[in-house]
Amino acid sequence: MSRKILAHVEASSLKPETASFAIGDTVDVHTRILEGEKERVQIFNGVVIARSGSGSREMFTVRRIVAGEGVERKFPLHSPKIAKIEVKRSGVSRRAKLYYLRDRVGKAVRLREKREEQAEAATANAKKPAKKAVAAKA
Repeated sequence: MSRKILAHVEASSLKPETASFAIGDTVDVHTRILEGEKERVQIFNGVVIARSGSGSREMFTVRRIVAGEGVERKFPLHSPKIAKIEVKRSGVSRRAKLYYLRDRVGKAVRLREKREEQAEAATANAKKPAKKAVAAKA
């Protein structure tokens, strides 16, 4: 009973549409920042190394290298402070959390890129009905 109530209360704070991105994707997170009376948008770009939580408590962690130092930021997915999330590059990942990237330096941080053509071809082949062999009667 209490889960239904909590889900109903959370539903009002969820964004109607969120960007679909996965672990390993390089994203630009557009964050609204208030400076006095002015509001501006600041972009934080990096690799998504983790997603956690569910519902209105869902968070994602983005990592980037600034002046040779690794910088990580956790963002709430449904926050009104996030203007938009742009996926720049899709990376191949076989893990749910990419914490091993913290130990890597330079080009070793890069992930292999997903190939869109292969992904589209695989889904197209899966949707095609199998050809049935019809035996001709003589």
